[in-house]
Amino acid sequence: MNNPETTISADELLAENERRKAALDVPYDPIAGIGCIGERTMLLMTQKTHKVIAPEKVAGCVAYACSDIWVPKQMLADADFKPHMSWTEHARCRSRYDFEFWCRECVTIKDKTTSRNIPFTLNVPQRRVLARLEAMRTAAQPIRLIMLKARQWGGSTLVQIYMAWLQIVHHKRWNSLICGHLKDTSASIKGMYTRLLANYPKEMTDDGRELRFRSFEGSRNVSEITGRECVVALSSAESQEAIRGYDIAMAHLTEVAFWRSTPTKSPESLIRAVCGSVAMLPDSVIVLESTANGVGNYFHTEWLRSKAHLSDKEAVFVPWYEIEIYRRPVTDPMALWRKLDDYERRLWHDCGVTLEMLCWYHSKRREYTSHALMKAEYPSNDIEAFSLSGRMVFDASLLDHMRRDCLPPIATGDIHGNAQCGDVCLQGLHFVPAENGLLRVWKMPDEVNCHKGRYLVSVDVGGTSEKSDFSVIAVIDREAACGLPEVVAQWRGHLDHDLMAWKSAQIAEWYGRALLVIESNTLETDVKRNSESPDGRSVKEYILTRIGKAYPNLYRRSETRWGISTNVNTKTMGVYELMRHVRDHLYVERDTEAIDEMSWFEMKSGGSFGAIAGRHDDIVMTRVIALMAIWEKSRTTAHPGTEPALYKRQLLTRNAY
Repeated sequence: MNNPETTISADELLAENERRKAALDVPYDPIAGIGCIGERTMLLMTQKTHKVIAPEKVAGCVAYACSDIWVPKQMLADADFKPHMSWTEHARCRSRYDFEFWCRECVTIKDKTTSRNIPFTLNVPQRRVLARLEAMRTAAQPIRLIMLKARQWGGSTLVQIYMAWLQIVHHKRWNSLICGHLKDTSASIKGMYTRLLANYPKEMTDDGRELRFRSFEGSRNVSEITGRECVVALSSAESQEAIRGYDIAMAHLTEVAFWRSTPTKSPESLIRAVCGSVAMLPDSVIVLESTANGVGNYFHTEWLRSKAHLSDKEAVFVPWYEIEIYRRPVTDPMALWRKLDDYERRLWHDCGVTLEMLCWYHSKRREYTSHALMKAEYPSNDIEAFSLSGRMVFDASLLDHMRRDCLPPIATGDIHGNAQCGDVCLQGLHFVPAENGLLRVWKMPDEVNCHKGRYLVSVDVGGTSEKSDFSVIAVIDREAACGLPEVVAQWRGHLDHDLMAWKSAQIAEWYGRALLVIESNTLETDVKRNSESPDGRSVKEYILTRIGKAYPNLYRRSETRWGISTNVNTKTMGVYELMRHVRDHLYVERDTEAIDEMSWFEMKSGGSFGAIAGRHDDIVMTRVIALMAIWEKSRTTAHPGTEPALYKRQLLTRNAY
């Protein structure tokens, strides 16, 4: 958001507010087809005969009062469409193409304020989401959606009724699954489907009979729609085994962010089982929807993938100000304007909200002890929705800004030399492309200006098994053409510690004999566990000393100690410096996974730093290690009594020390 203007005249404020309200006041009539989605064409309906006629037939009806209706253009190609149709014939034909009309004509829901049964008329957010669903359906694509919900706009209602439309109007034997974090959630969603069937017009069914649910083969959790042979199954994330084996074409997975992981089951495994049961066919549906529940969980990760267009699902978010109930009358516009803080004025300037929306928001904030809690409940964007924890280290909006610089790598593969380890492994270096290679390259070494001080390679040592932490080798160009230090390559995987250390030396040599900074804690732990290697030398000497003798630009923290050692103090310093670099945009990040890790990097209750439970922070630590190394070099080379150079310059630039 830009800096808000602090001055505006009363006349300007009122004029702009009226313009915005007028823009929102779009006529909507799903029966007449006014304000509805999709490409539409006009027909005329005579009020006396209650017939629908094509425009070219109007000459014979001029004596009657006529009104125009707008129907989906595809409807005119339907075999059942006729120039003269009764209303029932029109409704049955039109319902195949016009979901909004079908909802208003055939669907009954419970009104949240009065508890009465009312016809279902879509609100603005529901129409926007419907447009995404219909774009996929009319293009004959599988319908795949992930929806981040705000409160009280009927996202779950829309999804379930859309699936009901496909079962009642379009397909027989088109089975569906409703799965929530708790079984009661699934049952509640099915309840709206039961109300729909109980009030469905008999004249709109194929055989004129009522639609009802009946138990399917005696099951309490599986029901069949009479006359349609469509099964609707209920399940929950707590009973994953019941889902496997279902023959389904549609799946509504609700409140996914609250699905719990246990040692024996996870949201990933459940959704993988569901998706494996739904064929990639037109009109097949998988919708994941949820309110946010922090970062780092499956829903957050899948949302980020979808938002980056790396998933099969389209990402949809509805902010609070699109929901019509979140508005309040304004009696004194200028008095309200003077009460608003910078954030609220940014909403006015950047999001186009009205004064009535701001009045509601400003009043609602008084219910919360902090603005962060308010933003979590009523987010203006998806970043706010996920920013639930006050312990997160990096500001979510800053990370979102950094993410814009992330790019797919120009090459993936690995570096190979004349051997895997030892002095000769640094000879004959060459890049071998591989689609699933562990080394991702955003920029190849600059052969013209590739000198010893240009690149920095930082290494976070992980475990050797597939279930352990990753080892990460990051390459930073401190003299990038963009004017800021830039991440240009990264290796991430599992490898024996000695081979991984030699791999980092190969990558550093390839990048102009870069400064190689290896985190030594894990290697020093190896020494304590196994003091002798097979050839009789200490493991510590075998890995670090040998590399130091073979590679002349290996970082050492003292005359006798290779590598950098992380402890509470040094890691804290490195984390705070990384926070400063993120805040002040002092380096360019290219890896989306680095941004993901920063989003779930938190301060622990004891004051230490690390990833939330179940997530990794290995990539983040390579950035921290690089900053720690620069700090140490600055501290030891600064003149006594002077401020370390890192506080005077950007840390990651070569001139920082």
